[in-house]
Amino acid sequence: MGYTVTLDGRRLVFSHTEGLFSPDAPDRGTLAMLSRVALEPGQKVLDLGCGCGLVGVYAAGIAGAENVVLCDCDARAVAAARENADANGAAAARVLLSDAYDGMDDHDFDWILSNPPYHTDFSVAKRFIEKGFNRLKTGGRLAMVTKRRDWYQNKLTAIFGGVRVSEEDGYFVFIAEKRGSQYANAAKKQKNAPDGAARKKKKGATGRAT
Repeated sequence: MGYTVTLDGRRLVFSHTEGLFSPDAPDRGTLAMLSRVALEPGQKVLDLGCGCGLVGVYAAGIAGAENVVLCDCDARAVAAARENADANGAAAARVLLSDAYDGMDDHDFDWILSNPPYHTDFSVAKRFIEKGFNRLKTGGRLAMVTKRRDWYQNKLTAIFGGVRVSEEDGYFVFIAEKRGSQYANAAKKQKNAPDGAARKKKKGATGRAT
């Protein structure tokens, strides 16, 4: 079980394990995301929820395998990603068993790339976005691909202060840049505020809201 894909002129071969995401062909959403991401040599890249490792292996060919981290919470995915990284010349990449960011100490990523499980609720994506902000360096970017737009656009805007959205092959690709800590701090304060505090308005001398 597996597939071969050619990206940017590079032929990559992936073996796969039954039960993992997109076992017989590269996922179209993942390919849509990669078509919108401009990686550069030397950049530090995280393949978050790596599955069989397509994104991380692709990134390793541009950024350098030593600069790439792949992680997944499924041990079968980690094993497959390790095998595929080794088979495609990316042996120096780190492949970790990690529930989102919990199993890694890395920070200052230039890119975090993810195809989150958007067919269920938003709890996984929420962790990826909120915790990912602090794992990026200033100027770093979080890229995601889903078939849903509104929730992701609103959430990324709340945390990052803005997001670029493009549509590719029926998928939405989101790229948000970390420009500072003010947006994440504001979102955290709003989340932790007492009920109604976020909606409180100042009152003028007449006692009416202004």
